[in-house]
Formats: sequence, C-alpha cells, structure tokens
Amino acid sequence: MNPGSHTSATVRAFGWWDIVRLGVVQACLGSMVVVATSTLNRIMVVELALPALVPGLLVGFHYVVQLLRPRMGFGADQGRRCTPWMMGGMGLLALGGVLASKATAWMAHSMAQGLAMNLLAFGLIGIGVSACGTSLLALMAKRVQESMRAPAATTVWVMMIMGFAVTAVTVGKLIDPYTPERVQEVTWGLAGVICLATALALFRLEGAAGSLASSSTSNAKTSSEAPKHFKAALQQVWVEPQARLFTVFVFLSMLAYSSQDLILEPFAGSIFGMTPGQSTQLSGVHHSGVLTGMLAVALAGSRWVAGRLGGVQAWLVGGCMASSLAMMGLTFAGLLAGDWPLKANVYLLGVANGAFSIAAIATMMRLANAGEGRSQGTRMGLWGAAQALAFGLGGVMGTALSDLARWAFSSAQWGYSSVFAFEAVLFVMSALCAVRVGQFDGEVVAQAPVAFKSVRAGEG
Repeated sequence: MNPGSHTSATVRAFGWWDIVRLGVVQACLGSMVVVATSTLNRIMVVELALPALVPGLLVGFHYVVQLLRPRMGFGADQGRRCTPWMMGGMGLLALGGVLASKATAWMAHSMAQGLAMNLLAFGLIGIGVSACGTSLLALMAKRVQESMRAPAATTVWVMMIMGFAVTAVTVGKLIDPYTPERVQEVTWGLAGVICLATALALFRLEGAAGSLASSSTSNAKTSSEAPKHFKAALQQVWVEPQARLFTVFVFLSMLAYSSQDLILEPFAGSIFGMTPGQSTQLSGVHHSGVLTGMLAVALAGSRWVAGRLGGVQAWLVGGCMASSLAMMGLTFAGLLAGDWPLKANVYLLGVANGAFSIAAIATMMRLANAGEGRSQGTRMGLWGAAQALAFGLGGVMGTALSDLARWAFSSAQWGYSSVFAFEAVLFVMSALCAVRVGQFDGEVVAQAPVAFKSVRAGEG
C-alpha cells in the first residue's frame, strides 16, 4: 500500500448538521414507504374490498426485493461515493409510489392488470429503499466518528419516525374525501417533495470519496483495494466469523421484533376486550417506548455521560434480554387475560426494542469498517437484507403461528401466548449472538500487534 494513498483518501468527519441532513433523507424515504404500505393497504382492503392477503403479499414482495441490498451496497463501494445511489434510489422509490397509487386505482376496473402494475410498483419501491437506505447507512459508517454513532443513529431514526407521523397525518387529511384521482395527485406531490428535499439535503454533503482516518486504521488488515466482483466481495465478508454471526443476530432479533407487529392489536382486542381505538392507542404506547429506548442509548453514548450508563455492547445484549422478559410478560398476560398491566408491559417492550435497535445500528456502523478492503456498502447490504428477510417472514409467521396454536389448543389465549413465548426465545438467542459478537472484539485486540492495540485503546 502506498503510504501517501491513505492521506489522499482522508475526508472530514460528519458533524451534527451533516447527520441531520442524512436524517432528512431517511425521513423522505420513510414518507413514501408509509404511504405505499399503510395508506394504499387500507384503500385496497376497505375501499376496494379486496382480501387483506393482496396488500400483504405486495408488502412482502417489496421485502423480498430488498435481498438486492448487498448488490446495491457493493455498487456504492465500487463507485466510492454514496450520493448517486441515494439520489437514484429515492427517484426509483418516488416512481414506485406514484405507480402504486395508479395501479391501486386501476385494480377497481381490472384486477389482473392493476395487480401486475402493483407488482412492478412495489418492486421499484423495494429497489429504491435498498439503494438509498443501504448507501445512507454505509455513508454514516464511513463518516461518523465512533463516539457519535449511537446518538447519530438515534437522530436519523427519530427523524424517520417523524417522517412517518407527519406524512400519515398530512396525507390522511389531503385525501379526504377519498377519490382515486385525489390519492394519485397527493402521491405525485409527495414524490416531488421527497426528491427535492433529498437533493437539497445531499447537495455537497459527501464531497470527495474516502473514509475517515480512524475508520481506516480501526483494523490492522484494512486494505485500499476492494474486490472487483460482487460474488468475491460478498464471500470476503461472509467468511469473517464476526460478520456472519452479526448477520444471524440481525435476522433473529428483527424476526422477533416484527413477529408481534401484526398480532399485538388483535391480541389486545380479543383477550383484553379493547376497542379498535384503544388497541391503536396501545400501539402508540409501544412506539413511545421505542422512542424512549432510542433516546436512552443516545444519552448513554454521548460525550456528557461518557459510558457511565454502559457501552453499546451492554445495551445491545441488555435490550435483547429485556425484550425477552417483556415478551414473557405478554405470555403471562395472555394466560391471565384481563388481570395484567398490559400498557406498562407494552411500554417496557418498546423501551427494550428501541434500545437494542439503536445499539444494533451503532454496532453495524462499527463493524462495517472492519475486515479487509473497502466494503462498508456490501456489509450494510448484507445486514439490511437479513433485516428485510426477517421483516417479510415476521408478519406472516406471527399471524400464522397464532392461528396454528389457536387451532391446536382450541384457545385464543394459548394461541397468542405461544407466539409471544416463541418470540421471547428468539430474543434470548439474539442476546447470545450479541454476546459472542462482542467477544470477537476482545479476540481481535488480543491477537493484534502492539501498535494496533494502542490504536484500539485510544479509540475508547
């Protein structure tokens, strides 16, 4: 390696304003996704009187398409700049959203043609999310200093949640009273807004290609050369035990996280007798808990606290174990029916979920800079694909298992409790994987040369 090559590739670290700009991009991404997966979902089921399976399969298809994430990340690695991939991905996402609104209206006249167009639309949405989301995470991994990763992840994800909320409320008001034409006009407007906002947020943000010096020196084996072929790049990442184990962790934890998503509200209505409005509020309690957990990890990772509340690794393991305990609480809630503090249990579940999620993203950004070669995008893509696969399976698995258990035990209480107990086990398995991921760090430092050990020690 040429000694001067490292200096030429060194770029400035991102500050808070840069992180907020990335948060704007993430909020724009979430805005169009929530319209496609929520608003159009409702229109298909209610206004068009289609089986819920139809939008369910379309949403599942957009997750399947996201298995392309590693390839998208590899493309960003080869180009060395993430901005074109983020901008291009947002453009495809906007196009997919507009096409989905048109296809949904078309389904009222021709089911076959409308469904075919919607498959294309949701495919574009999946590709757009893959290209933009993977490249955004890769850029954060390259340019955010380690001490800022947990607060940065919280900032970006909170902005995404705000994008969800603002878009849902605004679009809901604009399309009322409902007409297919009105929905298409609003979607066109949203597509223009997110593309313009993304372009402004990314304008001169990234600058020249390169990584932080601290990122480049964070592993003794780092090389300036990256594999030229995708298969070789993916194999290079997959053979690393830590990267492979972290992929398993992401899949298990996200599978457990997403499996309760579609059954929590039916559970509250069926077992606790809550009205639709009350069960929707319960979902809001969970989301507020998630936000609390995210902010707690951000505080723990800030310079003002300086690790006194525990490191990212502790929050990663602790968040999974706390999620498991909360899931066991829901298991008992199902068996005991109304005699259980359900709202408090759901809030604690949200706090634990939010904590391990942000700790996982911070860990993801750190591990993206490990190993050989310039492979941050490929690594982020691999873990993003594992998350997408888990979310796609989670929604189907949670509902299917609850129906199966209800049939086997002839009891709704045992049906829901069985699923929650299964998710509790998944979270324990996730915690064990997280522990082992942290142990690999100790092994790397123990085997490193003396000079490298001093670098790692200085990073803490």
